Amino acid sequence: MKQEQFLEVLDRDEAELRWHAVIDPVALPSERIGLEEALGRVLAEDVRSDVDVPGFDRSNMDGFAIRAQDSFGASEEVPIRLTLLEETIPTGVLPKSEVLPGQAMQIATGGMLPRGADSVIPVEQTDVEGSVLLVRQGRTPGAALSYAGTDMGRGETVLFAGVRLTSRETGVLAAVGRTEIDVVRRPRVAVISTGDEIVQPGEEMRPGLVYDSNGRILTDAVMELGGEAIFMGAFRDDLEALRQALDRAIAETDLVLLSGGTSKGEGDLNALVVGELEPGILVHGVALKPGKPICLAAHGDKPVVILPGFPTSAIFTFHEFVAPVLRTLAGLPATQREVVGARLAQKVVSVRGRLEYLLVGLVDRGEEEPAAYPMGRGSGSVTSFSRADGFVRIGRNREIVDADENVEVTLIGHASPVADLVVIGSHCVGLDLIASALSEEGFRVKVLAVGSQAGLEAASRGECDVAPIHLLDAETGEYNRSFLTPEMHLLPGYGRMQGVIFRSDEGRDAETLMADPDSRMVNRNRGAGTRILIDMLLEGQRPLGYAYEPRSHHAVAAAVAQGRADWGVTISNVAQAAGLGFHPVREERYDFVIPKTRWEKPAVRRLRELLQPGSEVCRSLTEAGFDVA
Repeated sequence: MKQEQFLEVLDRDEAELRWHAVIDPVALPSERIGLEEALGRVLAEDVRSDVDVPGFDRSNMDGFAIRAQDSFGASEEVPIRLTLLEETIPTGVLPKSEVLPGQAMQIATGGMLPRGADSVIPVEQTDVEGSVLLVRQGRTPGAALSYAGTDMGRGETVLFAGVRLTSRETGVLAAVGRTEIDVVRRPRVAVISTGDEIVQPGEEMRPGLVYDSNGRILTDAVMELGGEAIFMGAFRDDLEALRQALDRAIAETDLVLLSGGTSKGEGDLNALVVGELEPGILVHGVALKPGKPICLAAHGDKPVVILPGFPTSAIFTFHEFVAPVLRTLAGLPATQREVVGARLAQKVVSVRGRLEYLLVGLVDRGEEEPAAYPMGRGSGSVTSFSRADGFVRIGRNREIVDADENVEVTLIGHASPVADLVVIGSHCVGLDLIASALSEEGFRVKVLAVGSQAGLEAASRGECDVAPIHLLDAETGEYNRSFLTPEMHLLPGYGRMQGVIFRSDEGRDAETLMADPDSRMVNRNRGAGTRILIDMLLEGQRPLGYAYEPRSHHAVAAAVAQGRADWGVTISNVAQAAGLGFHPVREERYDFVIPKTRWEKPAVRRLRELLQPGSEVCRSLTEAGFDVA
């Protein structure tokens, strides 16, 4: 190996400049294709018309071709009489006769205007009496006509190189008779997944493995940008197999993407084989979060990129570094991302020294700037990028961005349509059933899972339509109602049984585990309704694992099922799905807080109807194990 990289972390812009200085991306050569293959391709030539469009003077309506001066002075009361010729002009027929002064000829929409005529009068402004046409309105020259060449003239440039062809442009090409065109060749991109821990969807899963989502994400992202993606497979940490795959990818494609293996771990071989290229690795480590381990390389001037293995990091760095190069190779212009102002809804602590891209979901606040809610920040999250509306750049020297601070949000893709129902608060699988039912009826639903307390605060600020909560009042023992302000309604939801979960096959019950000082618990995040119940159960104790605070019922169940914890608190539905033992503790209420100003909103009214006893949604909730009585 010619060189070793030790994660010399560079600034984002400096890293891109260093890489581009070597690869120097330009549009690929053109190729000639048939019109039927043209949709979505990028024109590599200016297209000029070889014909006039329309190719003749034609009528825009059913009527009669006349000389305009013959109709001057005509009115409903005093019509002008013209001689109606026997010939009629349907579409696609060349007229044989000439219209002389005092004459008229019947013509269909799209028919070719006969010699002598200079306007068309519609049928409804005439009457026919034998061979006489009664004209009851005056016409001007050119009325109801399209002249030859007025749409496109022979020799006129109708499309310019660089246009990405949609159905509108392919229609223009068909209109001028083109059957073949020159387009920019699609970039061929090799996608290679690596790592001993990955399996393909459909293969057997076992603890410690993960499904390969990067292969699918990157393959489809390449095709979205007009490239031709070739998924070359997933490779274990086998140096020779990986080396052969890379050699083939470089020989057959224009750009190579590998995912995984960008750190300095012993089993990470991507950097080793890419480092054998010429010039090889140019950048290994960029001061970004997520995406720090990205590796930018080249073989000659051919781009080679090792994207991080975690999905959010992989797709984010793809869009930051790879997508602009792909667009250039495909002949597409650089994108100008839309930026909107917003107010950060929650305090964020960042890491000094790295430019952080904080994914956010936007919530409309009427005439005020939208609220930006931070999404999941883990680079391993598959869903964060797909659900986010945009991202906030947090500078390298910022450690804290306070709640209510004004921020700029760079939108991901096109601006999302305003949701019909914004739900901010605690998440539940029952909520998924309700949201699904609303979506099936055409309502756009946005769900931001931030916990009960944060949802209640969002409702008080008027940032959501619905805030699902399950907050226990420790003094009264009542759920939810005592937390409301006079500006809020409480829509009853359903009951959920909370309890202690454990691995039933180990022979220890919940009480034994909770009393054992050597057993390890899994907690819940502060602000969650379940956290209040946990703290009541513990009565001030701090067992092993108390500081371990995942943010969902499913994460708690996974921690126990996989042996990282011995017990935790979750709901019965999740425990059953995970195959865990369950010791009931207390039934809680999962209800919906709705600002009074949103009570009559159409989507909220429909939500209230769906939660009426006996509804199909209530039956589904009951079948899922919830108490809707």
